[in-house]
Amino acid sequence: MKHYLIVDDSQSWNNYHYNNLKELYGNEIEIDRAYTAREGYDWVYNYIDNPYDVIITDLSMEYDFSPKYAGEWLIEQIQLLKQYYKTKIIIISGSMQIKNIAEGFGTDFVPKAKIACDKTVYQKF
Repeated sequence: MKHYLIVDDSQSWNNYHYNNLKELYGNEIEIDRAYTAREGYDWVYNYIDNPYDVIITDLSMEYDFSPKYAGEWLIEQIQLLKQYYKTKIIIISGSMQIKNIAEGFGTDFVPKAKIACDKTVYQKF
């Protein structure tokens, strides 16, 4: 069974991702959810011995990490953990900088505007 982590401070977007993934994969996946980058990192660290298969994160959450986005900080922390080298990280954000940030980290990305119009994007996860 694949294990996913959703990190998004917006309750509605967090629910949106969760519901779409559950609709698509049902009981084939297990999903944990966090609402801040720090909480997301706690989940990541708690599963260090059994890393997530997929992590979906927003960029703009809490502002503690300025001038970086909180999601950037989270991705940096995940990529420092050798146990997570196989984990697929996907940025889903409304940020205009999403493409450049994702390319800089070598992660996948989907603009929120696109995913709101095309739920089939989740099939790639």
